[in-house]
Amino acid sequence: MDTLALHRRALTRFGELVHSVGAGHWHVPTPCTEWDVRQLVNHLVVEQRWVPPILAGRTVSEVGDAFDGDQLGADPVAAWDKAAAASGAAFAEPGALQRTVHLSYGDRPAEGYCAELTADLLVHSWDLARGIGADEALDPGLVDFVYEQFAPHAEALAQSGLFAPSVEVAEDADRQTKLLALTGRQV
Repeated sequence: MDTLALHRRALTRFGELVHSVGAGHWHVPTPCTEWDVRQLVNHLVVEQRWVPPILAGRTVSEVGDAFDGDQLGADPVAAWDKAAAASGAAFAEPGALQRTVHLSYGDRPAEGYCAELTADLLVHSWDLARGIGADEALDPGLVDFVYEQFAPHAEALAQSGLFAPSVEVAEDADRQTKLLALTGRQV
């Protein structure tokens, strides 16, 4: 599958949801118990803001705390749009996915980094949709892509602390339900 195209689709869907957040919904809870809607969107803005310097070869320590704290300011939607556009443009640069990036856990091919961000965008799209009462259906192609990445590593994911413990679902559950269950989400 074309990782760049999948990332664009995930960025687009998350952006649609950000644009759907009503004025009174920025502080409603999400399935990520430590984050309300604003904090969840801030998390994804921060992730997208990291992309340009990381793809330019900078290390986590070189970037430092530049993206700590609230990155949304008075206009969270505009902050998202700007961060998403910069991330998308950086990944779309010729040869960007063939670079090696220096992440907190070590060096990795940029295409893998792009896939990680795609997965995070997808799962958090569901969180955001649930938080604001929007359509929770996820792009089936993205679900398949992320599920195929996550399923072989279910045990490691559960132990990583990145997600809540996985949730039991019926064996005949659809892929979206199985993916969300792997990441500790109750559907």
